[in-house]
Amino acid sequence: MKIIKDKITLTELSEMTEKMFDNLIKAVVDIDKKIMAVDAEMHADEEQLLLKKGSKQKNLWGINLYPEKFGQNDFIEFDSLINLRPSQNNRSRGIKNPNICQKIIKIVNQLVEE
Repeated sequence: MKIIKDKITLTELSEMTEKMFDNLIKAVVDIDKKIMAVDAEMHADEEQLLLKKGSKQKNLWGINLYPEKFGQNDFIEFDSLINLRPSQNNRSRGIKNPNICQKIIKIVNQLVEE
């Protein structure tokens, strides 16, 4: 697992998919600290890593990245069990709040470079 605070290249992400299935990378984004954890089999593992590093649960959202779709609308998939949060009016694995989705897109676009 790795916490991305500055930049990660698309090549690095692509190499991580070799360990996964469906050519995806699981990631958890902290929308407050503008960082993300990557390279784990489960979003929950990345979530725990960020919590240990001082992130707050309410700011952590699970996504999947598809490196081969970089630059396309489906590069980021908003789907994770950790997103089930009735206390934040999110009752699905997706992210229902468009403002949170936009924050995640902006953060990912700042952290991932070609």
